Amino acid sequence: MREDIVCLLCGGDSTTPMHEKAPFRIVRCTGCGFVYTLPRLPPEALYSMYQDDYWESDSAKDFGYTDYVADSELYRRTFRMRSALLRKHRPPPARILDIGCAAGFALEVLAEQGYEVRGVEISARMAAESARRLGAEKVHQGPLTDDVFPGETFDIVTLWDVIEHVEDPVALLRQVRERLRPEGILLIETQNVASLFARLLGVNWQHYKFQEHLYHFDPKTIRVLLGKAGFELLERTARRGGKYVSLGSSSSASAASIPG
Repeated sequence: MREDIVCLLCGGDSTTPMHEKAPFRIVRCTGCGFVYTLPRLPPEALYSMYQDDYWESDSAKDFGYTDYVADSELYRRTFRMRSALLRKHRPPPARILDIGCAAGFALEVLAEQGYEVRGVEISARMAAESARRLGAEKVHQGPLTDDVFPGETFDIVTLWDVIEHVEDPVALLRQVRERLRPEGILLIETQNVASLFARLLGVNWQHYKFQEHLYHFDPKTIRVLLGKAGFELLERTARRGGKYVSLGSSSSASAASIPG
């Protein structure tokens, strides 16, 4: 476990404790107010975490998903809801790169709407599932690097529930900026640590997934992150930020939309 983590946004190393679930702590930077998790798993452990058990977890409240593929229709329903924001700013036809595309459910929905899609996913299992659905030429297994989809640029890059998992979000967003066409847009969906739910639930807030969620953004700190990577905030909204999830077991026929 790594304790030598300084604030991503200001570089400070002084923090105020907020919550604890041993061995992890949620802390707030005393310099800029950014919230993050300590200690942290080493990079190789973070990478391995997303390969297998993560997608069929016995304790999805704390780690991963109950059965990601089995809940496919709920995720498609979620992405149909969320895609309205993309259509508002960049209607099809347009070219989309989805980073952290998992099994490709968002890309399936967007392709149905007339977008040209590409996906990047570090999980070999999920990348294979996504390639099966969309075609191997449209999905890359591994991190985003310069040789991924060489020469291709995009009108839209999406990170759905991804940025809080990334060790260096600033570096990733700078890579993304190089792939965007002029007037291209970046869409980030992430949780709001300053939300009413986060304040009411405290340490039991469902998005304090201590192993996997490294950073916890709020409206101020997400703006700072974007600025450090060279982006300008176009719109911030909580609308359509929820997701459809199964109630009870993953095979339940009942579903509900919950806030992000």
